[in-house]
This record gives sequence, structure tokens and C-alpha cells, in this order.
Amino acid sequence: MTADLIVSLSHELHHALVTRSPVPPLSGRGLGLAISDAYRIQQGFIAHRLAAGDRITGKKIGVTSQAVQQMLDVHQPDFGILLQSMHYAAGQPIPASTLIQPRAEGEIAFFLRRDLRGPGITRDDVLDATEAVAACFEIVDSRIRDWRIRIEDTVADNASCGVYVLGDERVSRTHWTWRPAP
Repeated sequence: MTADLIVSLSHELHHALVTRSPVPPLSGRGLGLAISDAYRIQQGFIAHRLAAGDRITGKKIGVTSQAVQQMLDVHQPDFGILLQSMHYAAGQPIPASTLIQPRAEGEIAFFLRRDLRGPGITRDDVLDATEAVAACFEIVDSRIRDWRIRIEDTVADNASCGVYVLGDERVSRTHWTWRPAP
């Protein structure tokens, strides 16, 4: 995929966000869109938002449950960037007019005391790097029309990030114990 096409598609997704007008799936356009291309589009999409004054506040892993993967016909997690403009304080109204086609999800937010770098990161690596966890309410939102997404679409669309609310209570790593499922 050419650099010009990557730039054009990232601009198209940003325009969809700003105008609240979803676009046809990128994966259905016969472009030969690979996941690596989708992450490059995501980087451009985020760059538009950073250029407008937004700032990065964290990272997101999406499509992690089997139920959501089956619902969306996506068969692997995706990764996205959380921005300041996506964060709402507990109790703060979230204007519906800022979203296109929202869906709500309960999440667990991990606050890390050190960075994780892959490949090969294990569950134990994540737990060892975790300082605390908190409840998180996420409203995912897709710039792809009718949620007709494949993994390439949701990756390019920044893991379908919409907005999120963090719970006020942080549970320190020292106060919980990981017990693997039986």
C-alpha cells in the first residue's frame, strides 16, 4: 500500500470522526489492506488528532473476548491509543452528539509502573508491571459504517475507540492476588 493511500485513508477516518459520518469499510475496497497497513493508517489518524492539540493518555487492547470476536467476526485482539479527548470523569455527561454508533463495554484499566515492550509479553509480565487496576466504562464507537468491520478496519479506526470513564478507586497491586482459572 502506498504512503499516499495510507495518508488519504487516515484523513478519511479523521474526517468521519469530525463530521460524525461513518465511511464504508476499508477492508471491502479491494485495496489489499494488510494489518500492518491498518496500523500505519491508525498512526496517521492519531497524528491528525495530536496536531489538533490532543494528547496520548494510554493504550487500549480491544476485541479480547471470544464473544466480541464472534459478534464482529474478528479473530484476534487489536490495539489502539487513548487520548485526553476520549476521557470523561465519573459522573460527567457524555454528549451523544459526539458519537456515531456507540456501544458500551465494561473494562478493567491497568495502570503500569513500567513500560512493556514485545514481542513475547506474557500474562505474568503484565501483572509484574502493573501498579494498580480500576474499573473502566468504555463506549466504543466505529467510524466504519454499520460496524461492518474486519480486523483491518478496527485497527485502522484506532481499535474503535470512542470515550472512556475510569472508576475513582484504584486497587493497588499489593492488594490483589492473581489466581489462574482452574
